[in-house]
Formats: sequence, C-alpha cells, structure tokens
Amino acid sequence: MSIEPTYEDHYRELEDAVRKLESGDLPLGEAVTLFERGMMLAEQCNKLLDSAELRVRQLMIRPDGAIEAAPLEGWQNG
Repeated sequence: MSIEPTYEDHYRELEDAVRKLESGDLPLGEAVTLFERGMMLAEQCNKLLDSAELRVRQLMIRPDGAIEAAPLEGWQNG
C-alpha cells in the first residue's frame, strides 16, 4: 500500500529543487529535468491547495450553530 505525498512533502521537494536550480551548479540536462520536476511539484501543490480550499468552502453552519461539512456535489471516492 503506497502513501500519497502530502502538500508539505511536495513543497519541501519543490524548495529543494529551487535551491539547486538557483545554485547554478547543475549541468544543463540535469537542470532542465529538475525544472520539469519542479513544475510538476508546483502543479501538485496548487491542486492540493485548491482541494483544501474547496473543502473549507463546503463547511456549513447548521441552524443550531454547529459547523458541519456538507457533502461535495459530484464527489466520488476513488
């Protein structure tokens, strides 16, 4: 069973990639590969942030004042 990387995992790897790219010490091919990986990581971070924002927006206040999470319309597990 594989564990999905978290936002923090992706972000740490992205920060590391940026540091390496900014050093300017990489051969061109390695720099391009690392840049591509960084772009993918940035996209994954954005997706996770969008998902978290959607979840927060789905929180609703019930008439008794309690907060509950409303089911996401069209959401399917898996």
